[in-house]
Amino acid sequence: MSIIIRRAGIEDAGHVAKAVDDLLLELFQTEPVGPERVKSTAGLLARTDDLVAFLAFDGDTVAGALTLSTCFAVYAAGPFGEIAELYVAPAYRSKKVGAALIDRAIEHAREKRWPSLKVGAPPADTWSRTVDFYKGYGFHEIGPRLGLELTEQA
Repeated sequence: MSIIIRRAGIEDAGHVAKAVDDLLLELFQTEPVGPERVKSTAGLLARTDDLVAFLAFDGDTVAGALTLSTCFAVYAAGPFGEIAELYVAPAYRSKKVGAALIDRAIEHAREKRWPSLKVGAPPADTWSRTVDFYKGYGFHEIGPRLGLELTEQA
């Protein structure tokens, strides 16, 4: 196994969308979105200053994916990075694929001169292995993240 990490382009929208669908299925048992996710992913990947994605390949097989967003905050005195999604295919877990993706995200964050990199981790009581993985990189808990879905209602 020889893993290659590379930045995803618009032409990779299908790979990134599939990885995110797989991640959401595993975390929340949601159904894959399909073509709509590929289209929206292509649009996001076109916004190169706002979102980047990295893909881990084992030959032609996608072993994992990571998306990284630019965020802004007064406390950060400007921009910082946030890992929005990280997925490693089950066959590649515990094989340093996630570590290679995180390493590439950290490299990108340093290139951008961001003062910090954040990640929205799943609940530690259910996903302790994932939280421990991030803590092993020096990430620390800064409190729960809450969300409010703003969808149009008929």
